[in-house]
Amino acid sequence: MLITDPDQFDQLDWDKSGGLLPAIVQHAFDGRVLMQAYMNREALARTLESGRVTFWSRSREQLWTKGETSGNTLTQTAVHADCDRDSLLVLAQPDGPTCHRGSDTCFDEAGDMGYCAPDLAFLARLENLIAQRDRERPPGSYTTELLEEGVRRIAQKVGEEGVETALAAAAGDDRELADESADLLYHLLVLLRARGLPFARIVSTLSDRHG
Repeated sequence: MLITDPDQFDQLDWDKSGGLLPAIVQHAFDGRVLMQAYMNREALARTLESGRVTFWSRSREQLWTKGETSGNTLTQTAVHADCDRDSLLVLAQPDGPTCHRGSDTCFDEAGDMGYCAPDLAFLARLENLIAQRDRERPPGSYTTELLEEGVRRIAQKVGEEGVETALAAAAGDDRELADESADLLYHLLVLLRARGLPFARIVSTLSDRHG
């Protein structure tokens, strides 16, 4: 059940847990489970109204918006209730680490993708790393070198890697095909960054075609 309006709140089972619903926060793009907390009616209403994920703190007995002190916010993209309507799944885009320990999720150690990350989540992590290289332009980085050469050169590299991938498929072994495919995906992500087009846009286009 997609929750979009406070008029739907009466359809949720608030009584089971004393007016609170457990809320699981999932990364809206790469699928990682980021954290779990609780929402009451006011927290859910504020989340929908402001777009900033807000919870009810059981220890402090007050509302708290994620990132109000750390700056590491969660921007909600959708809120769903489960089949029993007694728990919530919040899809969100994080801005900075979600966990207070500095890790991306509350289920991992800092810097570790961990068991809760789907395999394909690495593509999102790689896209974020490329974006960081673009912002910081560290010397000695191949990504920095590509970005400074510009879109035309990066596009040329994508073309070259595409040809090499096709040749590996036609005449190479599985390892060669995997290596060339990885090179192609990496250079494609750099090209998308250089053009300012997020990878999520490509995924959305594929999804629209499928649907």
